[in-house]
Amino acid sequence: MADINSIAKQFTDFYYNTFDSNRAGLAPLYRDHSMLTFEGTPHQGVKTIIEKLTTLPFSKVQHKVTTLDVQPSSPTVASLLVSVTGLLLVDDSPNPLQYSQVFQLIPDGASYYVLNDIFRLNYG
Repeated sequence: MADINSIAKQFTDFYYNTFDSNRAGLAPLYRDHSMLTFEGTPHQGVKTIIEKLTTLPFSKVQHKVTTLDVQPSSPTVASLLVSVTGLLLVDDSPNPLQYSQVFQLIPDGASYYVLNDIFRLNYG
């Protein structure tokens, strides 16, 4: 079995680099049965998820991952539960926003896809 920490790091590096440069480029990571819950609102399916991500009200964003935790999420399938916290720098604002995001990754051939994605800004 591949090192789950390395898989989670590779996935999050790819996900956030793609999100920050071309959100529409995230489409291959989702499937029609995938679900994104963004700030409490569910979005299901590739088209709906990508529509949400590409219409967020900012033009420039940079993710800075602070913590990354991963666990196997099934005893029979090599699926992963990935938890991320970090900072969002939006439209050159000097004040970063704190966020948390959880992904459930499902094996798909030699790669993974996102079955579940939960995103929240952390206020406090």
